[in-house]
Amino acid sequence: MKTPFAPWMLALVALLAFACGHGASGPDDEGPAGDAGATQAADGGPVPAGTPVRVAEVERATMLDRVSAPGQTEALIEQKVRAPFDGTVTALDVVEGSPVTKGQRIGEIVARDSEAAIEGAREMVRQARTDEQRGEADRALELAQENLVSAPLTTSVAGLVTLRSAAAGDRVTADQELVTIAAAGSLIFRADVPQSELARVHPGQAASVALADSAQPLAARVHGPLTPEARSDLTAPLRLDFTRRLSPPVVGRFGTAQITVAEHRDVPVVPLAAVLRDDVSGTSRVGTVADDGTLHWVVVDAGLEDGQRVEILSPPLAPGARVVVSGQVGLAEGTPLAIQP
Repeated sequence: MKTPFAPWMLALVALLAFACGHGASGPDDEGPAGDAGATQAADGGPVPAGTPVRVAEVERATMLDRVSAPGQTEALIEQKVRAPFDGTVTALDVVEGSPVTKGQRIGEIVARDSEAAIEGAREMVRQARTDEQRGEADRALELAQENLVSAPLTTSVAGLVTLRSAAAGDRVTADQELVTIAAAGSLIFRADVPQSELARVHPGQAASVALADSAQPLAARVHGPLTPEARSDLTAPLRLDFTRRLSPPVVGRFGTAQITVAEHRDVPVVPLAAVLRDDVSGTSRVGTVADDGTLHWVVVDAGLEDGQRVEILSPPLAPGARVVVSGQVGLAEGTPLAIQP
């Protein structure tokens, strides 16, 4: 037998059904709870995450226009130490690379006639058999030694020995070159300048010379062209004078000269990494950060470079404007950016 529902039970079922339909929101419902923490664009859609990039600011600086030329040090004045007469070098105390002072004694030479007299007397001593012969031989040797003709070998300038052409014990002739000395203060840098750049190089221009074994570049100035010579590498020799005397003067040291031919003062510059060059079209462009944080490409006319920075000739970039230096390759115009520290 069925038991009929009581009226109070029907009321309870109706109340529960109303609560299930209107009293809670599901996970797919729209409303304040479902939108908590979300970011919306102006059109109501989500804003995509920015591409990580690094940026730098446009600065103003002075850029130098330079002509680069390899070369080596040379001495304009070389002093020769020569044999004063025919004879034998008995001492020569310097080698190539030895620094010397003016008037320094570097060796000695004995005249050939004196050397022959001494050798003859010594042979008499060896051949003597009697006391009388030995006495005569001793007197001859003593007389030859007293009349010995010798001369010191001295320098007439201070500088550096660049060549030694004899050694102790060598027999030499009168006026024979024994030692070559590069005079201090006569050292220059001979730069081989490309002929295409000669028109931009003038006497008095500042330069720096980086020698192969020098920690810092040496200051110099353009003096002028050297005597032209037959060359097959399309360069011309140019004399640079060092502004400070090098002591000792080292001849034949290779290096590279940087000659400043122009200065661009107070111009906008950006890091080298900010400029992307298109080898096909020949254009250059810079990625800038727009006011809304997106990428804006600017086609630029680049000027001088110094290995780290690039001059921007046009369009004018304001100092402090931000340019992208990392992460910009392949990005489209308007890409949202996330600036990294």
